[in-house]
Amino acid sequence: MQNKICLITGATSGIGLATATELAKMGLTVVMVGRDEERSQKAAIQIQKETGNQGVVYLLADLSVQAQVRQLAEKFKSRYDRLDVLINNAGAVFLRRQRSADGIEKTFALNHLAYFLLTNLLLDTLKASAPARIINVSSNSHLGEHLDFEDLELKRGYNALRAYGRSKLANLYFTYELARRLEGTGVTVNALHPGFVRTGIAANNGWLVRFFMRLVHLNALTPEEGARTVVYLSTSPEVEGVTGKYFVHEREVASDPVSYDESAAKRLWEASEEMIQAPERSDER
Repeated sequence: MQNKICLITGATSGIGLATATELAKMGLTVVMVGRDEERSQKAAIQIQKETGNQGVVYLLADLSVQAQVRQLAEKFKSRYDRLDVLINNAGAVFLRRQRSADGIEKTFALNHLAYFLLTNLLLDTLKASAPARIINVSSNSHLGEHLDFEDLELKRGYNALRAYGRSKLANLYFTYELARRLEGTGVTVNALHPGFVRTGIAANNGWLVRFFMRLVHLNALTPEEGARTVVYLSTSPEVEGVTGKYFVHEREVASDPVSYDESAAKRLWEASEEMIQAPERSDER
């Protein structure tokens, strides 16, 4: 993996930080994406010291904001002429319904549209770097969910777990549809469930949720354990050329049957294209 370049979102903590560390140990140039300057700088320095790899850097972006996703892609392309591995990892749970700066429900904006927009902005670079890999971190929270195309943003009856589960289903629709569109390009795309991992994914919802998550996490995987499948899909020769699949514990498994609905995947793609082109909306109160 020497001379390979990886871009990973949500890289300053949890699974993202653990993944970035492992990839740095393998000698990759690792471009970490975080929101906060201090945390991002601290994480990059930590990995540099731990691995001896000075090719660990960071870029800043709030991925729920489309303008910042676009700026991120431009900054990356201005500094690097290739991209071997793109890892879409950043995500969150929002206990109450919130809207992004673009006027879009924030779970959908961050957990799905950021994947969709960033990947499409970097596709030309990925194709030029082929063979290249895209890895989308999904979740088994997609099981039993479905997308309501009349209400993708849960304007009616918002529920945090439902919003999260549907965003993870959207990750799978995106993965499978993108794999079909990239056939023959040398760029592969796969998704994964990292397991139930001890991360700070819900820490943005106040002290009570943080306390509850500490209890829930007593039997959870460590971030390092959760990162194994991400690292595997990013680097293993065993999955070279494998695309459009879903992995758990480094093994290919079947996702929920609903996730293989090609018509729904195409419909989501079209809806996503519209949402990344739309200006901030004022039609919702």
